[in-house]
Amino acid sequence: MSGPPPIPLQLRVLRGNPSKRPLRPEPQPAVDPQCPEPPPFVTGYAADEWWNVGPELHRLGLLTAVDIAVLAAYCTSYQLWRQAQEALERMASRDDSMHGLLVKSADGNPRRNPLIKVARDAAADMVRFAGEFGLTPVARSRLVAGVHSQPGPSKFDGLLGGGPRAKPGSR
Repeated sequence: MSGPPPIPLQLRVLRGNPSKRPLRPEPQPAVDPQCPEPPPFVTGYAADEWWNVGPELHRLGLLTAVDIAVLAAYCTSYQLWRQAQEALERMASRDDSMHGLLVKSADGNPRRNPLIKVARDAAADMVRFAGEFGLTPVARSRLVAGVHSQPGPSKFDGLLGGGPRAKPGSR
């Protein structure tokens, strides 16, 4: 399939409808009256993050029963990233020369600390999941731009009428 992925109806409503075409309703999953509880495996930092972002997503209509797993994946990625970062900070406080960036391998040679990759991968996953919910500045700017922008002149304006688009009723 080529082209951009389809945009859910709720996000299209938030972005605005510059084409003024009717938005066809889509089947929508049930929205609970209250923000759903995190799954039992979402604990610690992940649960804290759930309660930081979940209520706002629910208020915007972006957190439904079928979105729980994706939000849980975001929250567990956040937890893994935070734990790896904290472990790296503890290692850095004990290592004045390399600040925990290098560790000794089994053969005694220095190598990059594996926690760096763990933290980087978890952060990448977290940002990817966050983008699905509009939790990044770029994702939010797309929403804000759609809500406040007005369609500009089309390159096809005046093609049939010989000049700029006439206002309705002015002919």
